[in-house]
Amino acid sequence: MQDFDTNADLPLPPLAHARGCTCPLHQRRRVAAWAGLGAGASLLPASVFAQQDDGVTRQVGKESKFTQLVPAEQVEQAALQQYEQLKKDARAKRALAPDSHPQVIRLRAIAQRIIPYTYTWNARARDWRWEVNLIGSKELNAFCMPGGKIAFYWGILKQLQLSDDEVAMIMGHEMAHALREHARERMGKSSATRLGANLISSLLGLGQLGDAALGMGAQLLTLKFSREDESEADLVGLDLAARAGYDPRAGVSLWQKMLKANEGAPPEFMSTHPAGPTRIADIEKTLPKVLPLFEKAPKPPERFSPPTA
Repeated sequence: MQDFDTNADLPLPPLAHARGCTCPLHQRRRVAAWAGLGAGASLLPASVFAQQDDGVTRQVGKESKFTQLVPAEQVEQAALQQYEQLKKDARAKRALAPDSHPQVIRLRAIAQRIIPYTYTWNARARDWRWEVNLIGSKELNAFCMPGGKIAFYWGILKQLQLSDDEVAMIMGHEMAHALREHARERMGKSSATRLGANLISSLLGLGQLGDAALGMGAQLLTLKFSREDESEADLVGLDLAARAGYDPRAGVSLWQKMLKANEGAPPEFMSTHPAGPTRIADIEKTLPKVLPLFEKAPKPPERFSPPTA
């Protein structure tokens, strides 16, 4: 397509999966109508999860105290600015897929099914202005930034020939990073280290911490998540996708494809993950908890195909 160059090679996006890398509307409502209304509450307390007896909620730990050291609004605002810049750069290179592109329609349909199940994990998700875009790059990558800003690279869809279920596994995982506020946690830890002795006195007013968060906005480009964060995102992502009607067993086939694509250095998407057989074994260990969710979930009314060109 003249206005979507799939060979464009943009710099790695903010908060790509390896760099640190549902909607308040009903499932059948068009993604074009997505809109948030402002800032809501932060992560729900563990007591909410304790009320649930299915899925992986009992396996996920409490919110890190470090997330409270940086205001969520500031993190999300920084993410929005970087996401808009990414789109601007992609558009200038004719590498931003139009709304009518079949794979954009596909990605948004999958996201639209998953988004309603994010509310339990983070009440702020009800008010996020969710957005999904496709970037024309050969990178095997995808990400979801704080505030629900999602992007997939053409390379990961084309080279791996992902099924809808496999796309949902990636999307759920990336959403989980945003829902569990892993970027905010990492920024909070960095703020605490930088402020040192001034940290305690700053906790009440958050003045210095707020300034630090603003100054750290550019670090969203280079943040890397820990393996613990990645494992947690796997758990939550499988849960989200299964509830939305996507087969969590696709998590195994997805990572088999990723491993096969790993010739030499691992793709950016994989660089901070537990490797090889360990990763697949962890997913298989989780399947008994999420397969019942998939089996009773309404299934997508339409299935899409991977890119052919």
